[in-house]
Amino acid sequence: MLMRTDPFREIDRLAEQFFGTAARPAVMPLDAYRDGDWFYAAFDLPGVDPDSIDCTVERNVLTVRAERRRPTGDNVELVAAERPMGTFTRRLFLGDTLDTDKLEAGYDNGVLTLRIPVTERAKPRRVAVTANGNGRKQIDA
Repeated sequence: MLMRTDPFREIDRLAEQFFGTAARPAVMPLDAYRDGDWFYAAFDLPGVDPDSIDCTVERNVLTVRAERRRPTGDNVELVAAERPMGTFTRRLFLGDTLDTDKLEAGYDNGVLTLRIPVTERAKPRRVAVTANGNGRKQIDA
């Protein structure tokens, strides 16, 4: 018995992982970076109502949830449906060098930006070094 494989099956599987499906939308794209004493995470959430965004932190796990809904109403007729809809969720595991109690969040032009300060203990500091008991010299740690 000869079995044929679908040459597009792998492409479909990869596309579903990247773009998601109607039942399971793809994850929200993210940029994360540190700028001085702050850590930033920016999530792309175009077309999402800011009231549907929920950010929680529990034991250094940051969870972001957002929902995008299709327009509804008696006179709404869907002509094309290519944008993913539904609930999007993303989790980040944050290091203990971030002060999650002082996390700030803002939503502007379809981008959710989180700003988290770096804890004092994680910032670079100077350490005094004694040279053979003759004096002290400052070096960066």
